[in-house]
Amino acid sequence: MNGYYYLPLTPAYFAILVALFLIVVILLVSTLRYAYLSLGVSSSTAMLLLLGSLIGSYFNITVAHLPPERLMSDRVLDYYGMYWVVPHVREQSTAIAVNVGGAVIPTLMSLYLLFARRLWIRGIIATAVVALVLHWLAHPVKGVGIAVPIFVPALVTAVVALLLAGEHAAPLAYIAGSMGTLIGADLTNLNQVRGLGAPVASIGGAGTFDGIFLTGILAVLLASLYHPKHQALQQPP
Repeated sequence: MNGYYYLPLTPAYFAILVALFLIVVILLVSTLRYAYLSLGVSSSTAMLLLLGSLIGSYFNITVAHLPPERLMSDRVLDYYGMYWVVPHVREQSTAIAVNVGGAVIPTLMSLYLLFARRLWIRGIIATAVVALVLHWLAHPVKGVGIAVPIFVPALVTAVVALLLAGEHAAPLAYIAGSMGTLIGADLTNLNQVRGLGAPVASIGGAGTFDGIFLTGILAVLLASLYHPKHQALQQPP
């Protein structure tokens, strides 16, 4: 059980994400309120979304196991300045898992935004572009799985969303950032997991969770700069 429930980052780096979340909570009553309204959700829903992503990052749902091999266990590895946790495990086979905070919640939210905003065509194009960039930048990391530079998903999706969507840039940034990272970094690289010695190859976890979580904050904020700060926006239900 211990191998499937663990923080994807060391406590110090995870605390940085928690601090970013708290800053968003503090600022939401003013400037950032417009960012999340442009995303198409209420401020309370946005907070639940981010909080659920943080808490959900601890949980991995196992869906398959690879053939037995020699695994790393109970270590901390450095990649692009971030320190990722390799959990302690007893099994000698890599578990393919789906991370709740980095895959399940972003996928459900992205599907909601696709239906609510009718962004199917632009959503597919933006997600494909981000997925291609992330696939090119993603690297297999021994003991961790697939990892990407932390700020790249948010920055790439903000630019793509602004170019494609204009006033709908904020929801498109969330969709493309979340789904593009999952597809480009994780799903299309699953064939490289074998031989990395990673106890858990977590889709949306390990080396991609932080990028997806920051996409939920940074990409939306960057994309929503398209809107004037004091533009009147109707509060969603």
